[in-house]
Amino acid sequence: MVKSRIEAVGARVPAAEVTTAELMEQLSIENPVDLERVSGVRARRKCADGEDSFTLATAAAREALANSRYDAADLDVIISCSITRIHDDEFTLEPSFALMLRNELGAHRAIHFDVSNACAGMMTGVLVLDRMIRAGIVRRGLVVSGESITPISDTAVREMSEKYDPQFASLTVGDAGAAVVLDADGGADEGIDYIELNTSAAFAQLCLGMPSDQSSGIALYTDNRAMHNEARYLLWTNRQTDFLRERGSTFSDENYDYVIHHQFSGPAVELINKIAEREFDAAMPPGLAVLDRYGNTASTSHFVVLHDALKQGRLTPGAKVLMVPAASGVVAGFLTVTLGELRVA
Repeated sequence: MVKSRIEAVGARVPAAEVTTAELMEQLSIENPVDLERVSGVRARRKCADGEDSFTLATAAAREALANSRYDAADLDVIISCSITRIHDDEFTLEPSFALMLRNELGAHRAIHFDVSNACAGMMTGVLVLDRMIRAGIVRRGLVVSGESITPISDTAVREMSEKYDPQFASLTVGDAGAAVVLDADGGADEGIDYIELNTSAAFAQLCLGMPSDQSSGIALYTDNRAMHNEARYLLWTNRQTDFLRERGSTFSDENYDYVIHHQFSGPAVELINKIAEREFDAAMPPGLAVLDRYGNTASTSHFVVLHDALKQGRLTPGAKVLMVPAASGVVAGFLTVTLGELRVA
């Protein structure tokens, strides 16, 4: 049976850093919530002039190809997964980011399309490409995203008027790009073991990105109390428990080496892990994170973490990594990958 694998990884974060302390100083609210304590975000990166979603995606894609044995011309498909499709100061729907990236990279024979699924975007792109490879439709492809999402922070700073404002979560985001090359050369000791995603529309109204209702900016409105609670977190654990049972396995049997959660809140991830240990009746593997340095980088977050861990030498061939999304929609699920030789410059 054909099995896909992650053949190369790339990422790009802007050089400009904004600390949480600097951001909070801009608020006009008296005695605001201690954002760094309640979120775990100490700093985030922010696009400078000339940087946007497209430039971050392009840079991440170029690095992934530089780390790959393939050239752009070898790619069969490019899947772009950005939420914030900002290019030359405009939100761009047509032409698609995937088409523009294909032309920019020189992948002229690749089919191309965009996928949008909030902060589970890149994981959704990987799911689609994994299925295409397993079905024999393509042999190799690129999943890529660039997020220039800090404008929602600018809107929040300008408009927030209450301590527990619906735009509070907007203060945790950071800009980044990420890309992965997948091919059909996976095997028993390397490859994407499984990936499953599910959407629970009952929670769809809890986190909405849209034009601001007060100004010309783009805004994110989140009901944090309703969004981040046990009922929502059980969407993951219940689905994975059922999935593993159907495989004749358990969480402990899988022997995960690391877990990467969506990078949205340190304290929330701690709670998720406690719930997961109870539900799976097993200890959680060590976590990998960049939340404190980069914040919530939206659809790129899991792969920014993966790239960072590879660059630091924390991941070696044979490491089995569990990725757990948490996206507006609400999207839950899991991806498990056993890593091979991945070079990160």
